[in-house]
Amino acid sequence: MWSKLKLQIWQWRGVLLAAPSATLLVLILRLSGFLQPLEWAMLDQFFRWRSPEPDDPRVVIVGIDEPAFQKLGWPMSDGKLAEVLTKIEQQKPRAIGLDLARDLPVEPGHQALVAFYKNTSHLIGAEKKPSSNDATNKEGSVINPPPELQQQDQVGDISLPIDSDNRVRRGLLSQQFRDRPPSLSFALKLALIYLKIEPDENIPYPEAINTEHFRENDGGYIRADDGGHQILINFRRSLHGFRTISVVDVLEGKIPPDLMRDRVVLIGVTAPSTKDFFVTPLDGGLGNNRLQTPGVEVHAQVVSQLIGAAMEGRTGIKTWFEIWEYLWIFGWSIVGAMVVWQWRYVDSERDSEPSLWRNGLRIIRSLRVAIVSGVLLGIAAIAFVYGWWIPIAPPLLATWGASILVTSYLARSASQIRTYFSRYLTDEVVARLLETPEGLHFGGERRKVTILMCDLRGFSTISEQLPPEKVVEILNVFLGAMTDVINQYQGTIDEFIGDAILVIFGAPIGREDDAPRAIACAIAMQLAMTSVNHALEKMELPQIAMGIGINTGEVVVGNIGSQSRAKYAVVGSQVNLTSRIESYTVGGQVLVSESTFAHADGIVQTNSSMQVEPKGVKQPITIHDVCGIAGKYNLFLSEIQEQFHKLKTPIPIEYRILDDKHLENETFQGTILKLSEHRAEVLSECVIPPLVNIKILLLAIQSDWEGEIYAKVLDLASTHPPNTEAAETSEQNFPESKIQDRNLVGNSTKLYIHFTTIPSAISTWLKQQIIEPN
Repeated sequence: MWSKLKLQIWQWRGVLLAAPSATLLVLILRLSGFLQPLEWAMLDQFFRWRSPEPDDPRVVIVGIDEPAFQKLGWPMSDGKLAEVLTKIEQQKPRAIGLDLARDLPVEPGHQALVAFYKNTSHLIGAEKKPSSNDATNKEGSVINPPPELQQQDQVGDISLPIDSDNRVRRGLLSQQFRDRPPSLSFALKLALIYLKIEPDENIPYPEAINTEHFRENDGGYIRADDGGHQILINFRRSLHGFRTISVVDVLEGKIPPDLMRDRVVLIGVTAPSTKDFFVTPLDGGLGNNRLQTPGVEVHAQVVSQLIGAAMEGRTGIKTWFEIWEYLWIFGWSIVGAMVVWQWRYVDSERDSEPSLWRNGLRIIRSLRVAIVSGVLLGIAAIAFVYGWWIPIAPPLLATWGASILVTSYLARSASQIRTYFSRYLTDEVVARLLETPEGLHFGGERRKVTILMCDLRGFSTISEQLPPEKVVEILNVFLGAMTDVINQYQGTIDEFIGDAILVIFGAPIGREDDAPRAIACAIAMQLAMTSVNHALEKMELPQIAMGIGINTGEVVVGNIGSQSRAKYAVVGSQVNLTSRIESYTVGGQVLVSESTFAHADGIVQTNSSMQVEPKGVKQPITIHDVCGIAGKYNLFLSEIQEQFHKLKTPIPIEYRILDDKHLENETFQGTILKLSEHRAEVLSECVIPPLVNIKILLLAIQSDWEGEIYAKVLDLASTHPPNTEAAETSEQNFPESKIQDRNLVGNSTKLYIHFTTIPSAISTWLKQQIIEPN
């Protein structure tokens, strides 16, 4: 259970790191108030994007416009105002709101206006009271109401909270003052009159008209002053706005006779030359010519909202609790992280798909965060249609922030991967590794891989005979050529060990054809040795030969080390077994284990098979001498016929057995009877097991000659007999069909050896001992 959980955590580590980090960063920005202007801007845009609503016929505005200023003067006299109010009252409106500052008489006609005040109970005058909330006091002004209306409790507060960007988004329904009844707003009193609801201290009027109470952190607000009873204004965006007529038309009788019947009538200034204008969410924006809204229209919006909430359920703007907003932000940060993390390897998974489909996926991949952002905006817009203001800027920022963090993490991981792997992986393998969900981490994992190990035969002796600079030249030619072949077959070079190379097929990227591809690579490497030796010949350097061993099995593979120094490596007994198999080879040979042979899909061709007992392995294993691979690779080793030659005189030798790198003390006697280019037929005083390495001393040459001879006892069980220069008797033909032709001559044994190291001077002398054919 715990291991599965750890695996899941590792597989989603990028999301688990990025999402909380992005959320925390966004919450810090949000709680600091930096995102508040963005949230307000998105709210305003949603109001402008919202489909137009029907006009509200219950509200009529009588505007005092610029023509009224010219005809009636300003301020308008009390007599003219009384005349206007009388004509309005004649149409029997349900409520009249006077959004004008009329605390002082403006003669002539003041008494007529006072008489109207006293005889009209559904008339509400305007006042603006001082408040602890500076945002409700535009320029800090205070407006006193008409004294007569104040005595009759027919005044309402016209204060409006103004946000720091000078826009009006909230309405103020009431304020509570110490030791006094609540002061109701101008709009609320008009709505209550229209709804025929009497204000009562025992009845919570907000509940009666179904209003949402604004709190300091609602929506996109952060620590706003929520004193009094505030609401978010649900601005009605209609095609024509509220029905607005000029006060001049009212005086001249140019309006329908029932225009104001049973309606709320608001009288206020609409002339642009006055300062009674506000900026609302409906103002400004692309393609919108109106930049400001008259104050009387803002109050009309609040009246319309309150009446609509009570009669139609058209509530104000609703918001979530803060905890849900935080979860909403965190959720989108997860989405932003996941779309980058989960799609980071889409190309590698879709290689088999048609190119048109892959190209479409790549386009989607490049736009995935933008698409997610569009989905978020769509959800928020749909929610707004239903009256919900949900956070937009914070989740958008969290989405992009998490995606950027994941991208940064992947870029950093990619840099690490390239640092660790670029020197011994092909560009394709590195690219695929960058696309995999596992990425790069310290530690190891169990995985079945095919391991290839190659080594130069007798290179230690060559190194001893040459200056270090020449040894490096040989290695550079050899390793360069072999690296090109290994990269061609998409192997992972785990390590250069002097003149040996350890190669992995199946890590860090596993494929189904790892085993046959490793065998094909080995054959290609042997074939490439021809060009290597041609290059060395031109450089006047010794010829070299290579043996290759291949094995398939389960190992632990991964990055081993510390943060400051590490390497990608394979660990396990199968690596050791591969080394043992390689040690059985001679130059030009490829030996594979039974497990590799079984995974090669039946396309591998062999010369022979044999059982061996490597050190550290409890049971004998079967190894196969590979000569080619068919199928899509179609590679075959050149068949070398060893031509054996008789000698002028048998050459006496002494030899000792090499156990790994340790030379045993016991010395054995023998005689070389025949020679080929790389092999010899030896008469030995004892039976030597096949595949044993021996060190040979020629007794017939000078002891001060430099160099040593090393060879491997052959197992020639299933090859063709060696060719000789002339027909020989059965005793003189030594068939290669035997691993070790143990024809006893007296107390001696006849066997075959393959020279792995032979100094050039000694090689020249041996060739001189051969009988030249007639």
